[in-house]
Amino acid sequence: MIAVVWHNLEMQSERLEYEDKLKEFVEIPSISAEPERRGDIERLADAAIAAIREFGGAAEKVSTPGNPVVVGRFGAFPDRPTVTIYNHLDVQPANEPQWKRAPFVFHKQNGRYFGRGTTDDKGPALAALFGTRAAMQRKTPVNVQLIWELEEEIGSPNFEHFMKASAARLGTDSVVVSDTIWTKRGRPAIAYGLRGLAPFRLVLETGAKDVHSGTTGGVARNPIGELCQVIAECYDAKTGEVKIPGFYAGVLKPTRSDMAGFLASGFTTKEFQRAHELKRIRSSSAEEAVRHIWAYPTFEVHGIVGGYTGPGVKTAIAPIAEAKISMRLVPNQDPAKVLRLVRDFIRKRNPDVQMIPESFLKPFLGPKSGPYADAAREAMRTAFGREPAWVREGGSIGAVVTMQKYLKAPIVFLGLSLPEHGYHAPNENFDWEQASGGIKMFARYLELLSAMGRGK
Repeated sequence: MIAVVWHNLEMQSERLEYEDKLKEFVEIPSISAEPERRGDIERLADAAIAAIREFGGAAEKVSTPGNPVVVGRFGAFPDRPTVTIYNHLDVQPANEPQWKRAPFVFHKQNGRYFGRGTTDDKGPALAALFGTRAAMQRKTPVNVQLIWELEEEIGSPNFEHFMKASAARLGTDSVVVSDTIWTKRGRPAIAYGLRGLAPFRLVLETGAKDVHSGTTGGVARNPIGELCQVIAECYDAKTGEVKIPGFYAGVLKPTRSDMAGFLASGFTTKEFQRAHELKRIRSSSAEEAVRHIWAYPTFEVHGIVGGYTGPGVKTAIAPIAEAKISMRLVPNQDPAKVLRLVRDFIRKRNPDVQMIPESFLKPFLGPKSGPYADAAREAMRTAFGREPAWVREGGSIGAVVTMQKYLKAPIVFLGLSLPEHGYHAPNENFDWEQASGGIKMFARYLELLSAMGRGK
């Protein structure tokens, strides 16, 4: 009885400590997209270093041409494996009007933690840190290397610089990434693939100023309308089908085994629609939905800028318009090649439209079998009490392909977030159930890997 009470007190103490650390991290607005937040980025990097050292590790802040990278190290076992755990600590902006509370004031309610960055990705990063400490306290003979990036939300523009300069001293036997989402609470899932990202802008300038639609309409070109026409020729907005010849060439279609894993995740279109607050979706079929989210490419319009946007109607024709577009790409698609296809397609239809590519991210496909995948499966099953499903991520993590290139080590994913946690959304949140399970999962994963030899 005394042992049970003592265990419960330890768990409560760990929970309070976790909540205090998450509060500290969340209340530093580390928005990488806003240059004026550079001071906050540096402040969070310093707080992260202090936390790692407090937990018994060594830590350093590595400079890059942009934001720094925090590197932490635990363990000193030259004959045992080294495990690298990647997370990011930068966050998305939080200026949406739907926030019910101040986004950078930590709030907890009934085991849920609210604030920007709670689930993406500060909460999972701290779960990994707490799990690492638990493994060290149990004298687990394994070396752990933490890499905490502060530019992931803007496409990791300086992560390759960091990896190239640091790869020689970042040698590792394997990598774990904890920045992925399950499809449903109580249904653990391990991702083994990511879609790539190819964003670009379309700009069309047809005049020098707004002109009256009564005196010039019918003769003056309308850049907003012309951009809409070009976009409609690129893809069918109702079905999502891309109409650019060659766009789907080489797409690696999911196998029966892939689809079985996707459906074993517990995905339903009803819950998907509810979690993301979507009024209507393109298909009610779970099979069709997971295929399109995890294994097919997309073409999405994120914004069209141009003309008058105030109340009512101003009868003027704008001189310039811009469309912001991205494509999510899947394994076997080359972002550079696809962007060239789009550029040539648009140039033939409207040579006056400028296509301006942004930095792209390549897709990734990792193993779902082998010793590291097996250890991930066992660790997640032990922590959450259920066999995990094997899925892919619809999103992109630029650092993954870069780590694959420079560290040349197997990469597995151990994510903790749920759809209702609201990645990139107002009222983002995390919860103790996922955090505490994550702590157990990481401790168990490190225990399993400690039994392996170097470079297994």
